[in-house]
Amino acid sequence: MITRDEFRTIAHNGVWKQNTSIVQILGLCPLLAVTTNAVNGIMLSLATILVMALSNVAVASLRNFIPHEIRIPVFILIVAALVTVVDLLFNANLHELYLVLGIFIPLIVTNCIVLARVEAFAAKNPPLQSTFDGVFMGVGMLWTLALLGGMRELLGSGTLFGGIDMVFPSLQPIQLLPESYPGFLLALLPPGAFILLGCMIAWKNWMDARAAARAQRKPPASVATAGAH
Repeated sequence: MITRDEFRTIAHNGVWKQNTSIVQILGLCPLLAVTTNAVNGIMLSLATILVMALSNVAVASLRNFIPHEIRIPVFILIVAALVTVVDLLFNANLHELYLVLGIFIPLIVTNCIVLARVEAFAAKNPPLQSTFDGVFMGVGMLWTLALLGGMRELLGSGTLFGGIDMVFPSLQPIQLLPESYPGFLLALLPPGAFILLGCMIAWKNWMDARAAARAQRKPPASVATAGAH
């Protein structure tokens, strides 16, 4: 079983403290390539979450049976099998989106995020904790790619959720800026992705610095209790 404190730690690490995109700076290739809109980033992140959760639980369940010397090839084989399943599911059910995401779904096999969590966490922890670790590391990637994709799309074309009709045919993109908006091409190009990613990293560092400053100003619990008496 997993305790509440363990769950909170795993969730906080995955979503914020050890965020794979803006702290560990892993998986930059899909991060910069597919986030021309929010939908692409969200769907690729969901595929990665599925692969990470299943690969983590598989490795955690088999970790005592895998010889240490060949663990990396075995891990890659497990991840590759799961990515193949996800790739075929996208091709069968979301074919238009599959064509847009292209090679980046198969490239989940070589994504440093997946292999890093399998090696660093799943190979050393029980299946339940490993499953949550994979999910929350993926959630950290999800909100990062969704936010970056949304900002690039809004600045670049004035819309939000462009391509949502490829997932839900009855829905249409949201036009947030006037149709006469000329668009900001830099936001849709790789340099714009680097600039916005840098802004997101700076924002997170600022938030962490503020939290640390508040924690220093707050009196320890023991001092506060003694003062009350």
